[in-house]
Amino acid sequence: MLVHICCAVDSHYFLEKLQEEFPNEKIVGFFYDPNIHPYNEYRLRYYDVEYSCKKLGIELLEGPYNLEEWLKKVKGLENEPEKGDRCTVCFDDRLETSVKKAIELGHDKFTTTLLISPKKSQDKLEKIGKDLEEKYKCQFIFRDYRSGNGTQKQGEVVKENSLYRQNYCGCIYALNAQREHQNKIMDEMFSPISKQILPESIESRLELYKKRDDLQEQGIPFKIIKQRFLNYRLLRGTVKIDKKIVPSYILCYSTLSKRRTSANIVYEKNEIFYLGKDEVKLLSLQIFNDIGNSSYKNVKSLIFNPPTFESELNIRDAITKNPYGLSTIIIVDEVIDGKYEIELDSVVYEDVKEVII
Repeated sequence: MLVHICCAVDSHYFLEKLQEEFPNEKIVGFFYDPNIHPYNEYRLRYYDVEYSCKKLGIELLEGPYNLEEWLKKVKGLENEPEKGDRCTVCFDDRLETSVKKAIELGHDKFTTTLLISPKKSQDKLEKIGKDLEEKYKCQFIFRDYRSGNGTQKQGEVVKENSLYRQNYCGCIYALNAQREHQNKIMDEMFSPISKQILPESIESRLELYKKRDDLQEQGIPFKIIKQRFLNYRLLRGTVKIDKKIVPSYILCYSTLSKRRTSANIVYEKNEIFYLGKDEVKLLSLQIFNDIGNSSYKNVKSLIFNPPTFESELNIRDAITKNPYGLSTIIIVDEVIDGKYEIELDSVVYEDVKEVII
């Protein structure tokens, strides 16, 4: 039996139930989900499914990530709600690709873990599956493992196995609608040119779940818990001195209430320079290196190879002596006299992240 897998949250309990019900069946997982966006999120979900299947002793295959083809198929359905026509087209694509793979591998049965998701229409999935069964002569296994207390058991299994519980379905259109409804920034779509791993980014989650695997392999007890915190994203920023743009690095948690300011230097202490407006602080790269115990040659190298986010927080604290500070702190190659014009668009927002204890 080939089982189309959407994510570990849905697949682990579903696969356990299949193993119980079909003990003599060779079950193969097939991760085919070109709808998942962005690509780093796709890789994270595959990584977790791989971890889950390994625990269950199930072979896992990865399908192609043909995002562009998927986008063409759902064109015109971008604003459809969850469980609407866009989802139908998506199910058609994923299940038909899955049944073709099943036949290619010599399987006579196929199914999908989408059936256990409370956000998916079982009726719609069953109809698509049965239509494909008739077309390809490969039996579609419909099982409602979420009825009764199935959904509760599924949640317990997720916690017991420390699986990654994503907070959106998968596609960019559902993500956009969900974040708009929540009035929350769509930070999943941020990928800084610096490649710095940002708090509660997809990359940070991948690091966390790799650490989970390491701890489990070493037999070290752990637990994944959630913490509420203030997150930060820099959207854009520029610095001009006497109307000329200069290379600059803006420290994390830097904010400007009106997103722009202009002023001259009015004060200096310990080689930290203060502008006359909006609590802006400037320091040279040399002083930044001294504080952070680094050896950057120029600000451009700092931009493309920054310290960790945690190191930036420590540097900010060393400068301001205030762990809650939101003043703008800017590093330039050299602090010179002149009129500084700063544009800074950033957001500070309440968020929740997972940590290992």
